[in-house]
Amino acid sequence: MIIIDGSQGEGGGQILRTSLALSILTNQPVRIEHIRAKRAKPGLLRQHLTAVQAAVAISGGQAKGAELGSRALTFSPSTVQGGDYRFAIGTAGSCTLVLQTILLPLLLADRESTVTITGGTHNPGAPPVDFLQRAFLPLLTRMGATVEVTLKKHGFFPSGGGEIVARIQPCPTLKGIDLCERGERRRSFAEAYFANLPVHIAERELKTVGELMNWRKDQLFIRGLSGAHGPGNVVSLTLEHEQVTEVFTGFGERGVSAETVAKTACDEALDYIASNAAVGPHLADQLLLPLALAGSGRFTMPAPTLHFTTNAAVVERFLPVRVRVDQRSDNLYETLVGR
Repeated sequence: MIIIDGSQGEGGGQILRTSLALSILTNQPVRIEHIRAKRAKPGLLRQHLTAVQAAVAISGGQAKGAELGSRALTFSPSTVQGGDYRFAIGTAGSCTLVLQTILLPLLLADRESTVTITGGTHNPGAPPVDFLQRAFLPLLTRMGATVEVTLKKHGFFPSGGGEIVARIQPCPTLKGIDLCERGERRRSFAEAYFANLPVHIAERELKTVGELMNWRKDQLFIRGLSGAHGPGNVVSLTLEHEQVTEVFTGFGERGVSAETVAKTACDEALDYIASNAAVGPHLADQLLLPLALAGSGRFTMPAPTLHFTTNAAVVERFLPVRVRVDQRSDNLYETLVGR
């Protein structure tokens, strides 16, 4: 049994999710201790418990310590089974983080899987659905997988109520990719989504984006949603290049101005542009596990985050790979994943 210290490095929920996924993928039982030890509310919250329950469901496994607030968990997988699954977080907890736990393991299933998850679809601290659809899944397709994620209904913090559906085809073997250049930019645009809030919030966000990014009005889109989706607001910047698409998001919060929400997304996008890296820090996190499963791969990114290095350490505990990061310039790093 592999023992994972959940307080290491970044000390958050990603350690749990990566450990569960790799436990299933390698068919090795795991015990995770000190779960989310560095968070304000340590232990399993609703979305983390749902991720555990999802891992148990798809693998026919067993889990000890699977309860709210638990700070230790023992998980033993069995055989991955494809099929139709539905998981309800019950809060605005992130649907995409629950999916992240089981997506790659379901590639090993004997048949297609359909996974429906309800909860939050656009949450601070989690990849929004737009990011999965536009940035991550196209790269996973290049690696040989066929995965489609459909957004059925937006769900914002704190109300939740969103829904996504993922269809995952079996793909027992992934191939590595080399992603060191982003290529020429083909298109860039911003979208301001709002539900049950005044339209001027979206207008102010897009005005700020236009000024900071020097984008034209025909690159700025207001996306009004029905009141049943809210209240909620996000502003999303999409940068499409020849080799990769990146998505940067600012999340509306009570007491935070529209201008600040937009500036947060713009600052991330401008940092990415200035770095000349192929992928940003969040996409680097997402790529790490599939490349490790493929056994090889390479990409450039800005300076690695603590989240990234923590995730890499967990990957190396389960798989016979090494994650090597070399600095190429002030804010350009090359990551090599290999056996």
